[in-house]
Amino acid sequence: MTEFADIDGTCIAYERQGSGPPLLLLHGFPQTRAMWRPIAKTLAQRFDVIAADLRGYGASDKPEGVKAMSFRAMGRDMNGLMSALGHERYQLAGHDRGARVAHRMALDAPDRISSLTLMDIVPTHHLLRDLTMEVASAYYHWFFLAQPAPFPETLIGHDPDAYFERCLLGFGKAALSDFSPELLAEYRAAWRDPAAIRAMCDDYRAAIEVDVSDDAHDLDRSVTCPALVLYGADGAMARLMDVPETWAPRLADMRAKAMPGGHFFPDQAPDATAAVLMDFLTGLTPI
Repeated sequence: MTEFADIDGTCIAYERQGSGPPLLLLHGFPQTRAMWRPIAKTLAQRFDVIAADLRGYGASDKPEGVKAMSFRAMGRDMNGLMSALGHERYQLAGHDRGARVAHRMALDAPDRISSLTLMDIVPTHHLLRDLTMEVASAYYHWFFLAQPAPFPETLIGHDPDAYFERCLLGFGKAALSDFSPELLAEYRAAWRDPAAIRAMCDDYRAAIEVDVSDDAHDLDRSVTCPALVLYGADGAMARLMDVPETWAPRLADMRAKAMPGGHFFPDQAPDATAAVLMDFLTGLTPI
C-alpha cells in the first residue's frame, strides 16, 4: 500500500512491509519504488523494509529546477523520511540513480547509515571525469537528458514509452519480457507524466551541474560502513570497466559480486538479488 510523508514541504511516496531492523531501498531511472516489490517480500521476513520514490519520480513530488534534483537534495528527503518513520540509523541499498543518492547520503550523514549496497554504478565523478568513448556511447542518455530544456523533454514527450523502454533495454542484456508486466505497467504510467519527464531530465542536468562538483569535494573521503557493490555480469558497466576497482578507494569495507543479467538485474533476477542482499544484511544484523 502506498503511503505519503511530507518531508520539509516535499511529498514522498513510499511502501513499507515487514518488521525488524530498518532497511531503505532506493530505485533508479526510469523506474519507481515498484521495482523492489519482488525483492522486498523476501527481505521483509527479517527487516522493516521501506521502498520510496525519489523526488521527481513515481508518486513523489516533482520540484522544479536543476538544483532541486541533485543527489544531495534527494538524500535529504530520504533521511527525513526515515526520521519521520522513527529510524535514525538504518541500512541502505540503491540501484542506478538510487545508488548514487545512497552514496551521497553515506558521505553526508555517515552516522545514519549502518550499511551501504550500491547496484550497477561506478562513482559519478569517475564516470564523468574519466569518460571514454565507449562509455559515452553506452551511456549517451546522460548527455542527451542534460541538454537545455525543453529539448529532451519535447522529444521524449512525443512517445515516452518508446524512449524509456529503449532505456530499459539499452544498458546491458535485457528484453521487455525480463520485466514483470505489472511493474512495467506502473513504470509506464509514471514516466508518461510530463512533470516526471522534466524532473528526470533535471536529475541528469544536476549530475553535470551539481553532483560531480559535490563528489569532487569528497574525493579524499571514504565511506567506512560495510558496503556491498553488485553489478550485472552482462551489463555495460561490467563490460567497459572494473566496477569494484572504481569503488575500492571510496569504500573502506567493501565486498563485490557480479550478478546474473545486465544493468537491470534486480528485475531480471529478483530472487538471486534478494538472496545476496539477505546474506549481506543478516551477516551484519544480529539474529
